[in-house]
Amino acid sequence: MSAPVLLDALVDDLAAESAELDARVAPLDDDGWRTPSPAAGWDVRDTINHLRFFDRDALLAVTDPAGFAARVQGLGSDAGDYVERLTREGRSTPPAEVLADWRAGREALATALRGLTPGTRVPWFGPPMSPASFVTARLMETWAHGQDVVDALGQDRPATARLRSVAEIGVRARPFSYAVRGLPVPERPLRVELTGPGGERWTWGPEDAGDVVRGPALDFCLLVTQRRHRDDLDLEVTGPAAEEWAGIAQAFAGPPGGGRQPLGSRR
Repeated sequence: MSAPVLLDALVDDLAAESAELDARVAPLDDDGWRTPSPAAGWDVRDTINHLRFFDRDALLAVTDPAGFAARVQGLGSDAGDYVERLTREGRSTPPAEVLADWRAGREALATALRGLTPGTRVPWFGPPMSPASFVTARLMETWAHGQDVVDALGQDRPATARLRSVAEIGVRARPFSYAVRGLPVPERPLRVELTGPGGERWTWGPEDAGDVVRGPALDFCLLVTQRRHRDDLDLEVTGPAAEEWAGIAQAFAGPPGGGRQPLGSRR
């Protein structure tokens, strides 16, 4: 698959993931938008606002890299509070406006993403990324925050082939999971073996690796996006390097995530 075709396919997947989440929140009344999510202190509106604001930042990064760099530099010592500051800001916006803004923003972002050329490096809060990796990161974040909404509303969400991209960025972010904690990446090779929602087999790493993570793709994606504690997932983790990574895996940029408590501890 050529780079432009791959990019278009990924943008299509991002649009589909966003539309699926949109269909869940669009029917909600104001009380529904205030439903608490599993993310401590956040409700459904906070979650969609988060996607709305970071789609806005993504659009700036794609269309005006220098402007995005200036925005990041302007955060200065407040960089660590950026997410919470945006969260507080978004709480003054009525849900209908949040939804309309998110829709318009993600449509503009999709158009801009399709115009990227191979070889472009898109700046972000972590290292700059290729267009395909950048879209995959947006897809991962949309899927992960969509899981928070699904859990908040007590709904089920069927797994789709789009999980392949979420798993991909989870595997590729392994070095970042260590770097963000100031830890060295183990030299031992590691393999990931996943079963996709249609029974397909997705693999990364050498076949003879002694450290292996294997199981359903959905469970792996929930692990690397820190939407479930590993004790609640059907993953087989073999070897010390795999065990260590399973405890710190993080597919998203930013400081180390706090993860979720085991479901049994919430009773």
